Amino acid sequence: MINKWLTIIGIGEDGLSGLNALAHQIINSSSVIIGGKRHLAMLPENNPIEKIPWASPLDSTIDEIIQRRGQSICILASGDPMCHGIGVSLTKRIPIAEITILPAPSAFSLACARLGWSLAEVEQFSLTNRPTSVINSAIYPGARLLILSAGSDSPAFVADMLVISGYGNSRITVFERMGGQQERIITGIAEDWNVTDIAPLNTIAINCIANPGVVALARVPGLPDSAYHHDGQLTKREIRAIVLAALAPTPGKLLWDVGAGCGSISIEWMRTHPSCRAIAIEQNLSRLQYITDNANALGTPNLEIVKGKAPYSLQNLPQPDAIFIGGGITYENLFETCWQALPTGGKFVANAVTIESELKLLHLSQQYGGELLRIAIQRAEPLGKFLTWRSLSPITQWTVVK
Repeated sequence: MINKWLTIIGIGEDGLSGLNALAHQIINSSSVIIGGKRHLAMLPENNPIEKIPWASPLDSTIDEIIQRRGQSICILASGDPMCHGIGVSLTKRIPIAEITILPAPSAFSLACARLGWSLAEVEQFSLTNRPTSVINSAIYPGARLLILSAGSDSPAFVADMLVISGYGNSRITVFERMGGQQERIITGIAEDWNVTDIAPLNTIAINCIANPGVVALARVPGLPDSAYHHDGQLTKREIRAIVLAALAPTPGKLLWDVGAGCGSISIEWMRTHPSCRAIAIEQNLSRLQYITDNANALGTPNLEIVKGKAPYSLQNLPQPDAIFIGGGITYENLFETCWQALPTGGKFVANAVTIESELKLLHLSQQYGGELLRIAIQRAEPLGKFLTWRSLSPITQWTVVK
């Protein structure tokens, strides 16, 4: 049985002086100390212990840590290592039974303490390995966001995004070097933001305030059709909500959106929870660009986009937890390829608008079971001075669990 050979110590801007006696004891007794150059510079110059700075990419250093398994290794990390920190990456590859974690207050905890915010009531993001557009999914009137910056430019990028989204009145607070003697707090309004002399290590707090007339986008499925750029290949709002209800996304699950059109189903799948993942498969070049633009605008920039025609483009993709086919169920071998890819318990949902595709779903339901649903939606639209009902194309939906 391997003992706890790896220790991750959270350290703040106050450096070694802010650590307790146990942390000092572990540092002094370790055979190797790993950390960023800033953290390693906090150690005494005459410290004889081997020091290894993080390499880029981090995985190469993590590989070396695993190769040294059993040695007494200490890692110095910023704040709370399990709050968007290195501890999250390490515990994915090394059992927690072999690790001791001594956290310091996270940047988010410190920011909340200064603002008087409840940490449990704010949305939290890290831009260290994500595009700024990821915050778009959490912007709504009154929202409070905390963001770990990727560098000095992050506050300006965030301010620009708020302005573009119609939230230029939002209040921005930037914290530098929290907990240290050089701590600084900078405040301003997004549309007026022009601060450039910001430390690379900073945390952003946002109180979202919408401009007059801005309509907030819900986190639940069924965004307005106007939220999407498209060429007409769009699953309409009401149908989209029903499809997502049938797919029933849960945290961490992966969706294949086959024939994604403008990406609305996969985008709204991902918006239900930050850990939801999706792959949008589409062969039309202009629609691929629509998917990219929509994913960025609606806060799901990590949506994976695959160019190609199904079923050929489905080879070698990660195993899905759910699959949606909005059109093309009659393509040869498409259903068979998707069904084979699904694990037991996986969800399959398909829509049909033509008689031929309806017959295909009928035959499949007779063979595999599941539920057939007929969806007919009417919208009230002007007819001269009056209103009349205009019907959307009726949809036949088949849902089945493998």
